[in-house]
Amino acid sequence: MPMMKRRRERLVVLAVLGVLAINYPLIALFSQERMVLGVPMLWFYLFIFWLGFVVSIALIMRRLPGDKG
Repeated sequence: MPMMKRRRERLVVLAVLGVLAINYPLIALFSQERMVLGVPMLWFYLFIFWLGFVVSIALIMRRLPGDKG
């Protein structure tokens, strides 16, 4: 049971960080006309954030030896 609680806490923290990452003050920092690898900076930031978010969820949710369910 402690493993499930820890997993839930990590997911809550990740959700809060996700909301903060796509909120106005941080998005405004990347809303520039500069290009990164031929892609507008804002789109690049959003794609990299999304990729990191999905990978983080996958790492948190992966089954560990000894997990039940």
